[in-house]
Amino acid sequence: MTTIATRTVEYPADGLTMIGHLALPAGADRRPAVLLGPEGMGLSDVERHRADALAELGYVALAFDLHGGRYLGDPEEMLARCMPLLADPDRMRHIGHAALDMLRAEPRTDPDRIAAVGYGTGGAIGLELGRAGVDLRAIATVNGLTTGRPGEAARIRCPVWAGVGSEDPIMPSAQRDAFTAEMQAAGVDWRLMIYGGALHAFHHPTVDHPTVPGVGHHPRHAQRAWHDIVDLLAECLPVTE
Repeated sequence: MTTIATRTVEYPADGLTMIGHLALPAGADRRPAVLLGPEGMGLSDVERHRADALAELGYVALAFDLHGGRYLGDPEEMLARCMPLLADPDRMRHIGHAALDMLRAEPRTDPDRIAAVGYGTGGAIGLELGRAGVDLRAIATVNGLTTGRPGEAARIRCPVWAGVGSEDPIMPSAQRDAFTAEMQAAGVDWRLMIYGGALHAFHHPTVDHPTVPGVGHHPRHAQRAWHDIVDLLAECLPVTE
């Protein structure tokens, strides 16, 4: 197995001290990089392990923080923080830009080759970076199929991949249709993968998830979604030795 290095990084955003997880591939050369956003509960070992897996594939990866080092396991507390955040594109962009600046400051990062991958709220933040005109090579969002302010999707300059469970009550067909209509009207290179029978947060193991109606892990589709994201990165952000 490829030897990777990891470390915790701290940076200010949203009035908090964010605590991210940086994973570096072996070697000393510059590599393409991935900004990895967690779902609304916040950064957990699930995202840290995904960042490590990306580093093993040759990417610099930063799993960024949403809540100042906290994991909001109480759904009510999570919603109280995330719903106002998801309604405020500028605030989402601020959190995303702060993490992106940290990733770009890493000497191993090739600043011209960065992708954003996110889940739920983290995916919505990646989309907002695209709508803000940030130069990204790809955006992948699982469950975070949010729509933006009118016309701003035209600033997205890279392919967008979105994944969602067919039975996700938080991202129902009307939300999916609004998202895809926005992408299509803006001329974005987009694709949507619907995973049959999957609920919200199907990608996330239930070990640290509370039991919430409409939320559930689907191991097979979780693995498929990961492979789809890796394929997107291979297409848009290939690692060259």
